[in-house]
Amino acid sequence: MSNGKAGYFFDIVRKLIDQIENEEIDEIDAAADQISETIMNDGLVHVFGTGHSHLLAEEVFGRAGGFAPVNAVLEPSLMLHNGVKYSKFEKMEGFGDVVWDYYDISQEDVMIVISNSGVNAVPVEMGLNSVKNGTFTIAITSLDYTKFLEPAHSSGKKLFEVADLVIDNKGVPGDATVNIANLPQKVGPTSTISGALILNSIFARTAEIIAEEGEKPPVFQSSNMEGASEHNEGLFNRYKKRINYF
Repeated sequence: MSNGKAGYFFDIVRKLIDQIENEEIDEIDAAADQISETIMNDGLVHVFGTGHSHLLAEEVFGRAGGFAPVNAVLEPSLMLHNGVKYSKFEKMEGFGDVVWDYYDISQEDVMIVISNSGVNAVPVEMGLNSVKNGTFTIAITSLDYTKFLEPAHSSGKKLFEVADLVIDNKGVPGDATVNIANLPQKVGPTSTISGALILNSIFARTAEIIAEEGEKPPVFQSSNMEGASEHNEGLFNRYKKRINYF
């Protein structure tokens, strides 16, 4: 094992995982309870984030071991493949309202909004619209980070203040965690690691709940496994009229 900063970052991540398990497991279970009920009632789970948080929407979308009724809310101007100008768009008030209106999100669905800082205009507006719509809204954010910052939206609200359920990713202000000599900026951000852990743990528990109810969880299988093509095609056909990127 490295004795340098790589090994130090491993230690940080181990502690982070333990902290999330010890302090957020009840919220993770509550999210799974709500999502399992939604899926068993033929609802969808919409997942949204801007910048690097959009990677987490893709993390649980259309993948092996992932649920078919998950809709990744992907707005190109808020994603990294169009350049870092996303950081300006995510701060533009009113833009989140436009994104919300583009998607058909029902009261019977669940919306997961992911924002590490929890203060930028677009994720806050997605949360506000979701709650106003009567859609159960889950926020994944860093409470230490967001409480360190002033509100940036004219509502005066931060994401954690508008959601029905908040899961803390236990990140630090600024996200990065590792100091390097002669470098003023820290390295080693954790929000993607913690976000993927939280989401996949939610859906693992969701699958367990649905199976305990005697139903078959609508989960994709790796396309390289025997029988996967037929299985997955059935799920695509079931949801393709309601999932934007199917």
